[in-house]
Amino acid sequence: MAEYKLTLEKRELTGKKLKSVRAAGLIPSVIYGGKEPMMAASEYVPTEKVLEKAGYHSPVDLDIAGKKQMAIVKDVQIDPVSRKILNVEFQAISAKEAVTATTPIVIVNFEASEASKTYHFAMTQAMEEIAVKAKPADLPKELELDASQMTAVEDKLTVADIVLPKGVEFADKELDNEQVVASLYDPAVEAEKREAEEAESASEAEASEEAAETAEGEQKSEEEKTE
Repeated sequence: MAEYKLTLEKRELTGKKLKSVRAAGLIPSVIYGGKEPMMAASEYVPTEKVLEKAGYHSPVDLDIAGKKQMAIVKDVQIDPVSRKILNVEFQAISAKEAVTATTPIVIVNFEASEASKTYHFAMTQAMEEIAVKAKPADLPKELELDASQMTAVEDKLTVADIVLPKGVEFADKELDNEQVVASLYDPAVEAEKREAEEAESASEAEASEEAAETAEGEQKSEEEKTE
């Protein structure tokens, strides 16, 4: 059984008629993976809570009109203005078969590192998530990367530093282990660079303005000579 559960009802309405479904406080959804896609809908608030907790990485036990089906969230359509959920796509899965899921990468213990405590470096996370493959019961909610040993600004955390739980593997067989997940930078140095760039831009703008004034003055002088 999955940790998260959601009750849905079958729906017949499609297309433009989905407005009435949403107006009734329901979120339309489609469950793929069976012989044919199954159209359903579920109450907004419970669905939003399940999606927030399960994300794209944890299986959900769906109850569709009394029929049980384990699934994983594959896509969520969000209204760009209201930020409300418009539609959800589920992928039916089996507890006995491995599935691919997108798992968040969480950096931990950076505050305890010398890079943070002593040198006051900051961190940039280049990879927020990664695709893994495992049976539903083995899918991790997140993958932690320990940053406590980071010291120099050149230090990086890469894919090779990710420790996968038992029964879990990366979905991409050709994934580059040297791909950077997180790196460090010195805020003080970056601030100096920005100040230098701003000063240079201001100087260029001033020089451009002076050149324009000079050109305008020369043009006026030429006009006066011709009069």
